[in-house]
Amino acid sequence: MTLSSGSDRSGRAYTRAMPGDSGRADLPAFEEIYARAGDDLASVPWARLAPHPLLVMWLDSPDSAGVRASRPSAVGGEALVVGCGLGDDAEELARRGYAVTAFDVSPTAIARCRERFPRSPVCYQDADVLNPPGQWRGRFGLVVEINTIQSLPRADRPAAIAAIAGTVARGGLLFVRCRAGGEDEPDGPERPWPVRRSELDGFTAAGLTQVNLIDHAPVPAAFPFLRVIYQRSSPLPSATSGLSNDGTVSRGSGRDA
Repeated sequence: MTLSSGSDRSGRAYTRAMPGDSGRADLPAFEEIYARAGDDLASVPWARLAPHPLLVMWLDSPDSAGVRASRPSAVGGEALVVGCGLGDDAEELARRGYAVTAFDVSPTAIARCRERFPRSPVCYQDADVLNPPGQWRGRFGLVVEINTIQSLPRADRPAAIAAIAGTVARGGLLFVRCRAGGEDEPDGPERPWPVRRSELDGFTAAGLTQVNLIDHAPVPAAFPFLRVIYQRSSPLPSATSGLSNDGTVSRGSGRDA
């Protein structure tokens, strides 16, 4: 089992096993990490057990005329949380009045969400970020993606980015937080792997407009990061690969620090 010397989502240092993917047989998969944790949720390396502070800061931001396009609606609406992990971000959105759908590749993670929040209005589903249900296409006024892209191997990122972008409704917003890296920065042996700005260009190629970006904030962060807000101002193109028309799901992503 490979060990990481990274940190969890709160920025605390740790040396723990990090999840793998189909291309890294030497690393355990997301489902294995959650299953091994059992009731010890704090042993999941990326578990914060609280909503991400960057998301909370953004949701709390005042809606001024100069930045209105990059702020969430105070009214709520439908929201999607990508790679929801143990559910804290999804619950925060629901608390603020959003009708939330949240998904993760790990059935155990989804079961833990339902156990932690038994009266939650959130619709928790195990689903595949590379092949989300077709009925999610162009549906959500707010989509939240925190630390999922950085968990994927580079070969899978274009499809994941296109699929995530495809869930954003016309006029909707996409919140992205990820570990940042230079264009020539090599990947390490373990997750999280840095995300290049050229990779994030896939969101604009998929029809979104970047309306806000920050690379620093008064929150703990173990690595350089980007927080980007995108908006869809034009109608979705015809259906493309990455959003299944039959609603089937298979594999997806979890979260790393």
